[in-house]
Amino acid sequence: MTLGETRDGGDGEHQDPDPRYGSTGGRTAVVDEDVLAGDAPATRVRGPRNGFNTKRDWALLILIVLALVAAGVVVWQRSDIAATESKPATGSYPVLTPPEVFPPSLGEAWRVSSPATWQPVIANITADQGNAKQGSTVVTGDGGTVAGRDPETGEVRWTYERDLDLCGLAVAWSKVVSVFRTDGRELPASDPRSAGGCSEVTALDPTTGVRDNQDNGEGNVGQRDWDAELGSRYLFDGQDYLTATGSRLLLSLRYDLVKTQEYGEVAAKVNPGRQPRTGCEYHSVLAAAGKVAVVESCPDETSDRLTVLRAAPAEWEKPEEVTSQVLDGRGAQVIAMNNGLVAIALPNPGRVIVYNEQGERTGTFDVDLGPEDLTTDAAGHTPLVATATGAYYWYTGSRTVVLSATELRPLWTVPDTRGPGVVFGGRALVPVPEGLAVLSQADGTRIGTIPVNREGYTGPVTMATIGSMVLEQRGPTLVALH
Repeated sequence: MTLGETRDGGDGEHQDPDPRYGSTGGRTAVVDEDVLAGDAPATRVRGPRNGFNTKRDWALLILIVLALVAAGVVVWQRSDIAATESKPATGSYPVLTPPEVFPPSLGEAWRVSSPATWQPVIANITADQGNAKQGSTVVTGDGGTVAGRDPETGEVRWTYERDLDLCGLAVAWSKVVSVFRTDGRELPASDPRSAGGCSEVTALDPTTGVRDNQDNGEGNVGQRDWDAELGSRYLFDGQDYLTATGSRLLLSLRYDLVKTQEYGEVAAKVNPGRQPRTGCEYHSVLAAAGKVAVVESCPDETSDRLTVLRAAPAEWEKPEEVTSQVLDGRGAQVIAMNNGLVAIALPNPGRVIVYNEQGERTGTFDVDLGPEDLTTDAAGHTPLVATATGAYYWYTGSRTVVLSATELRPLWTVPDTRGPGVVFGGRALVPVPEGLAVLSQADGTRIGTIPVNREGYTGPVTMATIGSMVLEQRGPTLVALH
């Protein structure tokens, strides 16, 4: 049917309307030819609002977007990423080897401020340790900056810096573990942690300074929070675990910075009643062979107590004791530990007592101590002990006592020393007031003395060696000798 045809072939009154035109009643609208010849008037159709068809809607949208951008900037500025500046190294470096012949003398090669270290921190990374780069590095810490240095020149190779002060540094699992200080996070003054703590832990590659890429399963790659105390030190057991010391709380971590144990005054008690004793104070801490030994004094005991813990118990919030027994007096210090034995020292009279893992005494040995030795806790609750082949070197505060690595019995003593010492070039080097005493490892016989001018410094000296370099930590200053 076409326009003009009637539905019934009649007079056209029932024509089908063309959809292009309107209709009136049941009749087809008559369209004026003049109107058809021109533009038809536009009909305004009001559809449903889509939310953005007014200037006000778009203005509100722009304001929301700007607010989100501003909030993102604030979060970014306060984030660890914005507060971190990393200047990594890119290449590998030489792996230094010890000298075959003992040097005739040692002179100062370089020195640098490193108050974040209490002993020299060194790393010898070789190609077979799974790292992309290799090399020998000395690591120092000052303020919020960790620096990797050339051992021979002290030149900075890489830095990692945060807007937080460093609490300390350690090398564990072929990584540099850096611990940063945080504030009390609005804790009340009555809380022992209101002054802040050492809670931010970051692992770095010692050769490049790049943050470690090991994911601990919680989305924190190479970084972790814990609740270590101010003044704590970080002790690597030589195998698997790093332990933070403290006067009320001990913490241990594994390679991916996941906490494996906490012992003492726990910040947030998820399951109360898990700690074996409460209210105890810790005086001396040592870590070795997957275990942590601590001398503690508890309020209901008249003598010190020696406790040996597993660094990784079956349940991290429930400490697992290897042994624990009350000692014969106060002022005890744990000084050595191996796979089956632990040795403590007691004053008045001076003696070393060795226990096995069943808590049985295997030996008691008299030692000569200075009048001030063991009268106060060691700094950081950490005895100054150096590990050498077949022996431990313990600094009492006035002298160095060398103990057998197997039986933990005293072998020989060097009087009037400044620290535990170190083995270098086949000899024992022990700091003395006039320099470095060169001793026989077999019996402590003095072979000679290398003069070292410490420029009036009289405090404890901790030592390490890397290649042909001998390092001395003198309080907040690290000095390299060559």
